[in-house]
Formats: sequence, C-alpha cells, structure tokens
Amino acid sequence: MLSRFVLKRVALAAFGLFVLIQVVPYGRTHANPPVTRAARWSSRRGEQIARESCYDCHSNLTRWRWYSNVAPFSWLVAHDVEDGRGILNFSEWNKGQPGLGDLTEQVSGGGMPPLQYTAVHPSASLSAQEKSQLIAALSRLYATDPPAGGGG
Repeated sequence: MLSRFVLKRVALAAFGLFVLIQVVPYGRTHANPPVTRAARWSSRRGEQIARESCYDCHSNLTRWRWYSNVAPFSWLVAHDVEDGRGILNFSEWNKGQPGLGDLTEQVSGGGMPPLQYTAVHPSASLSAQEKSQLIAALSRLYATDPPAGGGG
C-alpha cells in the first residue's frame, strides 16, 4: 500500500501538470468564422434537431461552453469542431458537403452525434423518432437546397 507521503506527492504532481498544461494555447481560439451561406431547411423540426445535436461541430455557430477553456478538454473540443466543420458545415452550404447517403448512414447507425458529445450534452442524444425526423429533413434539404457540388 502506498504511503500518504507518496500519494500526496502524486496528487501534487498531477495538480502541477494540470496547471502547466493550461498555458498550451491550442483549443482556446474559439473562432466562429462567418456564415457564408446557411443551409435552407424546409423542415422546422429537422432544423431544430440539427441545431441541438449537430451545429456545435457542424456549423460556424458553435456554442463554446466553459469547459472549452480548460485543457485538456479544450484540446478535445477544438479537435472535434475542426474535424466536424471539415466534414460537414451547415454554415458553408456554398462549399462541397458529403453525400446524403453518408449523412443518413451516420445518423441511423448512431455514429452521430458521437458519444463524447452526448455524454456531456444528453439533450443532444437522438431518439429513434428524432433520427427518422432528421434523416427526412436532411433528405428534403438535399432535394430542395442541395449544397455546392451536389452533395448527392
């Protein structure tokens, strides 16, 4: 069994490391680029679901919460937002987006929203009905307002 002295040293070292990593600048920029062209949803409910469950990572309208200022969480959040915007961005509909089939597969298969997001934001979890509504809304969006390059 470890002595109290060793446990205190380990705790102090862990705290020191936590404080030290706060000086790493990555993950604190919190830039929300301008919306160049927003997707035009024809389904109000579909847009509402997307805004609640998708827009923090897949738009330029990210809500940066308090923990996005604390390393190492800030690193994870920044990475997820950068990746998400690079794959699909509802705020840059004038640029190429993934095909509809890829999106519906991710939603229906439970890949989106990801577990690391829904664990912190339980309201972003999608029920089976919400998944169906979002997929239907995405299908209408791609039919009535296709992204640049078709996205089909």
